[in-house]
Amino acid sequence: MPPVPAAQETLARWRPRSLQTRQLWAASLGLVAFLALTGYALDRAFFDVASQGQRERLASYALYYAAETEFARDGSLIPPDVPPDGRFDRPGGGLYAIIEFPDGRWSSLSAQGPVLPEADMLAGSEERNDGPLPMTRSDGTRGEVYRYGLGLVDATRGDATEFPYTIWVMEDAGTLPRQVSRFRRALWGNLGIAAAVLLFLQALVLRWSLLPLRRVIGELHRVQRGQLARMSGHHPRELEPLTESINALVESERENLERQRNTLADLAHSLKTPLAVLRTRLENPATEAELREEMDVQLRRMNDLVGYQLTRAAAAGHKLFAAPVAIEPHAEQIVRGLEKIYAGKGTVCEFDIEPDARFHGEPGDLQELLGNLLENAFKWAGSRVLLTVRSGGEGAGRRPGLVLAVDDDGPGIPPEKVALVLQRGVRGDERVHGHGIGLAIVQDIVRSYRGELEVGKSPELGGARFEVRFPPGL
Repeated sequence: MPPVPAAQETLARWRPRSLQTRQLWAASLGLVAFLALTGYALDRAFFDVASQGQRERLASYALYYAAETEFARDGSLIPPDVPPDGRFDRPGGGLYAIIEFPDGRWSSLSAQGPVLPEADMLAGSEERNDGPLPMTRSDGTRGEVYRYGLGLVDATRGDATEFPYTIWVMEDAGTLPRQVSRFRRALWGNLGIAAAVLLFLQALVLRWSLLPLRRVIGELHRVQRGQLARMSGHHPRELEPLTESINALVESERENLERQRNTLADLAHSLKTPLAVLRTRLENPATEAELREEMDVQLRRMNDLVGYQLTRAAAAGHKLFAAPVAIEPHAEQIVRGLEKIYAGKGTVCEFDIEPDARFHGEPGDLQELLGNLLENAFKWAGSRVLLTVRSGGEGAGRRPGLVLAVDDDGPGIPPEKVALVLQRGVRGDERVHGHGIGLAIVQDIVRSYRGELEVGKSPELGGARFEVRFPPGL
């Protein structure tokens, strides 16, 4: 006996890997089994019907002889002039008739020559069906016959005595097998043709039924090759969960890739300001203590930015129940660095911050938000930047909202270019140095907190105004 792993390996080797082949094999085996059982049932039914028909035919022959046979006064038998079947008049014709009566015996021409089974007398109205019984044909060959006997009493004689007699009708046993053989050849031949046609139609039906699955495979291959962005929605209901799952997986992978790219770009953009501060301090005369202090501050800020971006990329979101964060300390730290970078312009930033205003979210998100808005304002401002922070109202038992606005006295942004400058990688003026992703980062953060970002004209300073509104309850 082979070991179990070897048997399993052999079974796995012969197991078809194609769903269409599996279904075709299963359906074909079922069809063949059904046709075989049907053929067997029809064969048995035909044999039973043929046997019953033979018995009824022999009985009808016996009744014919009973009706057409007469007995003379001397007890002799007067047979019918015409037999019920022509084979009774042919020697060895296969149908034999024998009439037994007290004074003698009569047999048909066909029974003269063959050695038939012994026939005895039966009681009145007695019937007997038996066979197959052995017999010897005229040519000496062995054979068998089926026999039907009917016991009768003739009361038409004038002497008022009963005259019993028995009619035996026999048929060659080869007649029924020949009929059954012809039927079986016709039956199994037609069933074979039907099986071939049904198998062909079954293959077509299976191919048609699996066509949607092949279309799904084709679309998946095109998605893998980049020819399609996603799976289409034109599929059967049974395949919709599969295609939706594939689409979700594809979109998730693309979002992860896009998030990784954006995180790297955001990190590079976030580190740009501290690096610019350090370069400015190195280019301007400063004592070693001042330089060391500035490097310590900016290095801590860069370390915080790197940690924040890595955490943001891993979490891909923010905490819903973060502690409130004071805004002014973060704003002061960012503005001190920007004033050093843009010291040549003499730009001054003013604060209008409510003492109780708080940002309910991640401190890193607040730093990114303020840093990008303020840096953009410093870049475009003439000499003034204004940071305004107000509580945005609150509901019963809910945290207050927040309104944060940054104004500058620069040239402003035309309304038709607002949507353009908010796109990632697009700068409002190609002549101005930058990467074009700062405002896109702001928009991503605002959207993650279900807030709104509005860009318009500053009523106080006349330049651009970026206003961020965070709803209550976040």
